[in-house]
Amino acid sequence: MSTTTTHDTSRGDLGPGRPVVFRKGTVLTMGDRHDILRDADVLVVGERIAAVGHGLEVPEGTLEIDAAGGIVMPGMIDTHRHMWQTAMRGYGADWTLTQYFVWYYLEWGKVFRPEDVHAGNLLAAIEALDAGVTTTVDWSHGLQTVDHADAAVDALEAVPGRFVLAYGNIQQGPWAWSTTPEFRDFVGRRIHGRGDMLGFQMAFDVTGDPEFPERAAFEVARELGIPVTTHAGVWGATNDDGIRLMHENGFMTPETVYVHAATLSPDSYHRIAATGGSVSVSTESEQSAGQGYPPTWRLRRHDIPVSLSMDTSVWWSGDLFSAMRTTLGADRSREHFEAHGKQETITHAHLRAEHVVDWATRGGSRALGLDGAVGSLEVGKKADIVLIKNDHSPVMFPLFNPYGHVAFQAQRGDVHTVVVNGRIVKLDHRLVGIDLAAARRSVESTVEHLVGALGEEAWAKGMNPDVPETKVFDNPYTYTDWDARGAQWKG
Repeated sequence: MSTTTTHDTSRGDLGPGRPVVFRKGTVLTMGDRHDILRDADVLVVGERIAAVGHGLEVPEGTLEIDAAGGIVMPGMIDTHRHMWQTAMRGYGADWTLTQYFVWYYLEWGKVFRPEDVHAGNLLAAIEALDAGVTTTVDWSHGLQTVDHADAAVDALEAVPGRFVLAYGNIQQGPWAWSTTPEFRDFVGRRIHGRGDMLGFQMAFDVTGDPEFPERAAFEVARELGIPVTTHAGVWGATNDDGIRLMHENGFMTPETVYVHAATLSPDSYHRIAATGGSVSVSTESEQSAGQGYPPTWRLRRHDIPVSLSMDTSVWWSGDLFSAMRTTLGADRSREHFEAHGKQETITHAHLRAEHVVDWATRGGSRALGLDGAVGSLEVGKKADIVLIKNDHSPVMFPLFNPYGHVAFQAQRGDVHTVVVNGRIVKLDHRLVGIDLAAARRSVESTVEHLVGALGEEAWAKGMNPDVPETKVFDNPYTYTDWDARGAQWKG
């Protein structure tokens, strides 16, 4: 046995092919039994996990990474991120969902060029890896043309992560863009044959129109064998009628991912549960933007599988540590609030740190049909691995409850090493083989273009929406019939 310890990220021997072993870490396997192994090793050979245990024998020339004092866990999985918007990081911090819709859907989303989609995707993909998110769903609803879609994929393939392109276009009905020859050609050219490094979904919403125009898009998805991901149960935008139409027409499947699902009726949750679908919860988004109260408390009652997502960096953080933390807080807050209303006291929390860590890893792999490949640290699975360790931080010790440490104590700066498909993409807190300067230049070019298109005054105003002087009663969504004064659906 021969091992080598190195932290020189400029060396060329960190690429795929060289075996890697994590030594003496606290290993969260996230397998079916959720085993926690203390002072344990994880060996990677090629693309896969070769062994998990104590005192492992390793091949000659193996790179040894000291994981003592750290947590070794599966790579995290984000099932809903609008990556193309990342070039506008933080721009909409004070937006409501209404202002987001107006800015992107009705006014300025259409000025994004293919190179702007590329810039946002590139930065978002790099950011994901840096934060230990090894698989990200690019909920790409800014694909106005196939050129935009090609640019999106070009960016994803330029970064050594695992991605799923969820193809969408908010400027056109899904029944229009999905039925074009150009869309089918794109799927054949860019998606087929990419394996599990580049997955594919169709991303569109179902408004509840009784004519069900979305049927055409669902039929394309069924014909081509493509899963659908949809914003469901979003206050004022999508509702129980959309779920009912999907169900009555046979388009709810185990592969369907419902995003948010925060304002649905028990009937809709029953339909999701009965058809085996899952929900992507974006707690920071639901809390701040108004889609509805984060629904994990309801999903647990119906035994609906959950994965986590961060939605968009226009508002929120780009890591799943925040998603786990806010999800625990929202669920527990709701449980306490309901109990207090009945003059009762919650003495034991039902949602545990272990659960949200599972949702951030295994929950994502199950939702995306990747559970046989990633999501847990088990022999034979693809090596998507994260080491959380920071010897320069007082927050990393003592380490008692590793699930609680991941959910409440750790943050993106504590991500020491990231491996995707057996390849080291981050080591010693530094990205490996990634040109961050080039990504910065691309984003600067996009921002320059957007400011030029809007004008300085409109650009500044977009970041600082007016606070209304009087209460606004009418629902501002342009495509609903909600009567705010009467608190009911018209008709």
